[in-house]
Amino acid sequence: MIAQGQVLVAGVGNIFLGDDGFGSEVARRLSARALPDGVRVVDYGIGGIHLAYDLLAGVELLVLIDAVPRGVAPGTVSLVEVVADDDLRGGTVDSHAMDPATVFASLRALGGAMPPTVVVGCEPADTEERMGLSPPVAAAVEPTVEQILALLAERADAPTPAVVDRS
Repeated sequence: MIAQGQVLVAGVGNIFLGDDGFGSEVARRLSARALPDGVRVVDYGIGGIHLAYDLLAGVELLVLIDAVPRGVAPGTVSLVEVVADDDLRGGTVDSHAMDPATVFASLRALGGAMPPTVVVGCEPADTEERMGLSPPVAAAVEPTVEQILALLAERADAPTPAVVDRS
């Protein structure tokens, strides 16, 4: 279970669809690394509803790792801060779907709200039915791990915002 105030790093994707397994592989490697206090890494695979339930606890930050087709060179990694779940088109509630829009639609349906979110997406080369990442996506895994570790370290070093009691 995710504790309130934690940072959740969520790897998502289907390892049986080639490069769609990018998020799972990055999460696997991150899990083996030293992480700042309060950071939890979970490979959700295709279990979008499980991620939605974990988000109900009220995480401080969600880092979502996924294969994201954007029309750039395969293996290109992008960090996108999601301001509102409307930024993620689509979003019908489907307990087996794993795209971010569906996860946030499920979260809303459960009575929750989207936390501050950063999507770390890698351009896939091949999402056909097969196991294993293509060479350009496999080459992006370790640099992505380092990029996420830097993001987490930067966040850990940032001053904590002051709490103002307005009662």
